Amino acid sequence: MHIALGGTPEDTLAAFTARAAADPGVAGLVLSGSRAHEGMPTVHSDYDLHVILRDHHTSPIAGLDCFRSAHLDLVVIALAEFRTRGMPGRPDHFARYSYVHARVLLDRLDGTIARIVDEKRTLGETEARAAVDGWLDAYVNQTYRSLKSYRDGRPAMGHLDAAESVPYALEVLFALHRRVRPYNKFLQWELERQPLGEPRWDAGRLLPVVRRILADGDPAAQRALFADIEEAARRAGHAPVLDAWGTELELLRHP
Repeated sequence: MHIALGGTPEDTLAAFTARAAADPGVAGLVLSGSRAHEGMPTVHSDYDLHVILRDHHTSPIAGLDCFRSAHLDLVVIALAEFRTRGMPGRPDHFARYSYVHARVLLDRLDGTIARIVDEKRTLGETEARAAVDGWLDAYVNQTYRSLKSYRDGRPAMGHLDAAESVPYALEVLFALHRRVRPYNKFLQWELERQPLGEPRWDAGRLLPVVRRILADGDPAAQRALFADIEEAARRAGHAPVLDAWGTELELLRHP
C-alpha cells in the first residue's frame, strides 16, 4: 500500500486518516507523540499514529507497520496485541508513555479503543506498588555502588553509576504517584503541567538536582535526592525494600 505525502504533515495525516476510516478492517486510530502534547510540536514534528486493526481481519494497511516519513510515523497493530502493548511484562513496555496523553481519533468499537487507552494512561494500584518496589531497589543499589566508588577513590566510576541511577529514581518518583515515567523529552513538560504534588518534585527543584548528578555525580546531590525519595517511599509503605539494605543505607545518608 502506498502513502501519498501531502504538501504538509497535516495534509498527509488528513489523507491517510480518510483512507484508514474507509477501511472496514480498521477499528481505531490513536494519535501520540509530540502532537499530543500541547506546546511541544516543532516545525520538525511528524504525526505519530497508531492504527488498530480488527482481529482476524485482513487489511492492506497491515503492511504499513513501522512506516516512517517526515510527515507520518505509523504503528499498525491488531486489537488483541494493542490491549497489552506497553503493559508490564511485555517486551514493548517502553511504549507505555506514548499513550498517557494520546488522543483517540477514531473508535469504531463503541468506546473500546478509548477504554484501552485510558487503562494505559496511569498505573493501577497493584501495578504501581510492584513498580515502586522494583525500581526503588534498583535505585538504591545503583546509588550505593556510586557512593562506594566515591568513598574508595574511584570518582569516574562513581559518576558513571550515579548517572545510571537517575532513570531508576525517576521511575520511583512517578510510580509513587501512580504515573508512567515520561520519556526524557517530556519530563520538564510533565513536571510543569502536571506536578507530582510536592514542592520538592517541582521542575525548578528536581531538574537541577538531576542535572547535577548527571553532570558530575556529586555525592551531596545524590544523598539529598535519596533523602527525599526515602522519606516519600517510607510514607507510601515501601519501608521493607529499604530496610532490607540494613546498615548499608548509612552510606547513602552520610558521607
